[in-house]
Amino acid sequence: MEHSDQQLLARLKGGDHAAFTEIYNRYWSVLYLHARRMLGESDLARDVVQEVFTGIWNKSAQLELNISLNAYLYKCVRNTILNMIRREKVELGYLADLGQFYEEGIPCTEEQLRFNELNKLIEEGLSQMPPKMREVFDLSRKQYLPHAEIARHLDISEGTVKKQINKALRLLRLKLHLPVTVLLVLLKL
Repeated sequence: MEHSDQQLLARLKGGDHAAFTEIYNRYWSVLYLHARRMLGESDLARDVVQEVFTGIWNKSAQLELNISLNAYLYKCVRNTILNMIRREKVELGYLADLGQFYEEGIPCTEEQLRFNELNKLIEEGLSQMPPKMREVFDLSRKQYLPHAEIARHLDISEGTVKKQINKALRLLRLKLHLPVTVLLVLLKL
């Protein structure tokens, strides 16, 4: 028997995990397609939808809707994407400041503090990675070795090297709440 959205919401407010799972299964794919259309990128769209569902679960006891669940979920996706864009603009401002700092070669206290803060966060993220992943990542991003050379050096496949680097970038991006492109620029500084 399929439950209505209202029934699922009532059960969800009581902490019913099965109700959450049913909502998730019912809406995940349409929300993902909506986010992907808005963002044009699959990984970010998945992250947005995951963030929306995490937020719903975390706020389930306080969830009071005056609109349909469907409308609420679409609104959550839109707002999450707008917040992501706002964060990205702030982070791009950081990057512009850092670029200016390096071009002018004149240390400015605020830019230096931002750079140091971002660098510290990146290093913290790197330190939390599994040792093998960090080694692969360091060889790629700090020693600028190509995937084939890293694979030979560590006696692993190039596919494993690529997967480890992608996982490392994803972990850092999630930790720093940065888009991949911004993170890649930061890692080249």
